[in-house]
Amino acid sequence: MKTLDAWLADSLDHGRALGRSPVHLRVTRFQSLVFLRWLRDAHQVTTADRLRREHLDAWTKHLAARRTTRGLPLKPASVNKQIETVRGFLQWLAVRGVVPAALPAALVYVRAPQLLPTSVLPHAQVKKLSAKIDTTSAEGLRDHALVELLYSTGIRAAELLGLDVADVDLAHATAIVTGKGNKQRAVPVGKTALRLVTSYLRGVRPFLVRDAAERALWLTRAGQRLPYHTLLKRVRLHGERLALPVAVTPHTFRRSCTTELIRGGANLWHVKELLGHEHLDTLQHYAKLTIADLKKTHAKCHPRERES
Repeated sequence: MKTLDAWLADSLDHGRALGRSPVHLRVTRFQSLVFLRWLRDAHQVTTADRLRREHLDAWTKHLAARRTTRGLPLKPASVNKQIETVRGFLQWLAVRGVVPAALPAALVYVRAPQLLPTSVLPHAQVKKLSAKIDTTSAEGLRDHALVELLYSTGIRAAELLGLDVADVDLAHATAIVTGKGNKQRAVPVGKTALRLVTSYLRGVRPFLVRDAAERALWLTRAGQRLPYHTLLKRVRLHGERLALPVAVTPHTFRRSCTTELIRGGANLWHVKELLGHEHLDTLQHYAKLTIADLKKTHAKCHPRERES
């Protein structure tokens, strides 16, 4: 009897054949293996014929009971991402007749509260953070440039780290980024970001290069492509130095860029294209109206306010 681990390997091979992105495949493999190992350890299930709905119900309860390193429950979005991955694998199995067609639907998404995003910095705070980055080292100059590029373009961390030198067109102030599903799009690069990226390319990156064949735009001190954990560590460091009211991550600049564009009256379709979203509805997770914005609108539009 073929094991679930073997079926997972087949599904990943199928994904590669369809051109799924390496990032997507890595996340799918990791989250699926977590589920399969839990099945094996908790219920001694290693083959598809032994998989039952009660196992999936127990998996959902297990996710609800899990805690982060800080002792906090997983966020609904994190739980749903894991459920989405496992459902996708089960649906792949169901299409091939390995499991019942109704089994994937047994994994139900948890309800996520519609809260305002908290990891958003107003423009003044982004400027302050950027200005306070220590640029006396090659790493600091690199960080200064990449933070400004994140804020200017609103690109995802994976898109930033996947950039090659050839993807940045300094003459036309644009960059070609590869988003989810290996979809490419061109994004404009603002003047401040363009100036800093140009300085980094000409005055910093050459000193970081160890292998002339390395194509990556952002390099570590060892001359390798900058990994996500280093990016996250560096961005958090810069945020902590300013004692900002929110935990700063690379995604903070995506949210902040989007919020400022929408507050400035940007066309939502253009913002969607900039961010690489499939649907306009996704913007509700990034746009944030502050109470100051609401008060201005109220004072301007409410008839009673216009009387005074």
